[in-house]
Amino acid sequence: MIKTFFSQLLDYLNIPLFVLGKSQFTLWSIVYILILLTLLFYLTAKMRVWVVRVLRSKKNIDVGVSEATGSIVRYVLISIGFLMILQSAGVDLSAITVLAGALGIGVGFGLQNITSNFVSGIIILFERPIKVGDRIEVNNILGDVVNISPRATTIVSNDNISIIVPNSEFISSTVINWSHTDRLVRYRIPVGVSYDSDPEAVRDILLEAAAEHPGVLKNPEAQVLLDEFADSALIFILSVWTNTFTERPLILRSELNYIIFKKLKAHGVEIPFPQRDLHIRSGEIKQDV
Repeated sequence: MIKTFFSQLLDYLNIPLFVLGKSQFTLWSIVYILILLTLLFYLTAKMRVWVVRVLRSKKNIDVGVSEATGSIVRYVLISIGFLMILQSAGVDLSAITVLAGALGIGVGFGLQNITSNFVSGIIILFERPIKVGDRIEVNNILGDVVNISPRATTIVSNDNISIIVPNSEFISSTVINWSHTDRLVRYRIPVGVSYDSDPEAVRDILLEAAAEHPGVLKNPEAQVLLDEFADSALIFILSVWTNTFTERPLILRSELNYIIFKKLKAHGVEIPFPQRDLHIRSGEIKQDV
């Protein structure tokens, strides 16, 4: 009875479902292909992890290069394995080739953006213009890179908002990387004082303010430049270096402005505001009665 059951099961599995070219597909061939494809994807994922781990162990290979190499190795193995599975299942590859060519033309026109983003993602992983952890600015989007995938890159802004940017934007647009080599950056803070102020005293006050802030580095040291003789004020530029406020420039600027205002007021240095003289001329107003 068991033998009869298995023979009937095999008969059902071998029932033809459809024909593609010279190949006849049965339920068993479809199940066979699905099982092997599942095994292929699982093994290639493990292979990718192994390749990345081996490449990371070598000190002269960058992390992004190892990730990209692992992904490419997996895609190549999946392509080769897929063809081998179809061939072992008795599928006529000539029919698949014709079908793939027809689909490729349609996909090429319909998925141009996806293809462009995918290729751009590979370029980013190899060239490393940006990497995870960088502080970047692209198309008025400022934030930290938290993930780089083959299609898009995820940036988290200071407001903790995740922004998904297509990879092609990083290839075709101008990208400002605030931490490409390291997280050391310089910020310039303009300060205007009255013409009655002593420029050297103002310089010392601004340097004291910079020295009080814990986020300002002592080396490279801060600098004060007398930048401009404006209409109503002497304009100074306080230049400071930091590596802890790279992702929070507005906070650093605000905290320094608080300290500067307090010190200028304590030393009696006036912060001017625009003034205009109004001259009223006398005259006669003619009025018709």
